[in-house]
Order: sequence, then structure tokens, then C-alpha cells
Amino acid sequence: MSRDDLEAEIVRILGEAFELAPSEVIPSAHLIDDLGLDSIDAIDISVRTRELAGRKMSDEELRALRTVADVVERVWQIRAQGLAPRREP
Repeated sequence: MSRDDLEAEIVRILGEAFELAPSEVIPSAHLIDDLGLDSIDAIDISVRTRELAGRKMSDEELRALRTVADVVERVWQIRAQGLAPRREP
């Protein structure tokens, strides 16, 4: 999955989960100020992006999310960590 595909899927997920118009869910949209989400919604974001990321985000990761772009970036990073070849000790 490309980064653009990932972003499109996250936009779709956020739109459906929180009944937001796709035009509202842009990379620069602030989750709280622009989209009206709260800390409970952050947990829902983690649950809904779990399949894309391969795991739920930690509380620390969730607290760092400010914008839609942050969500995309964090899921992208988690995927990259999970897909990276493992090195033998």
C-alpha cells in the first residue's frame, strides 16, 4: 500500500467513524479544533486504524496526534517498523 493509498484509507475511516465530510478530513485538519474530536475519539482512531498499522497505538502515540497528517504519518511509521526485515542478534 502506497502512502497516498494509506492516506485515502485513513480519510475514509475518519469520515465514516465520525460522520465527517471528506472535504473536512484534509491532512492539515486539526483533530480537536477542526474536526471536533476528543480523547475518547483518539482511542477510537487507534482501534479503527489497528488493521492498517498492525497494532493499536499506545497512549503516548495517541497523545502526539494533532492533525490528520499526524495520524497518517504514525500509521505509516508503525507499518514500516513491522515490515522492516528483522536482524538476528
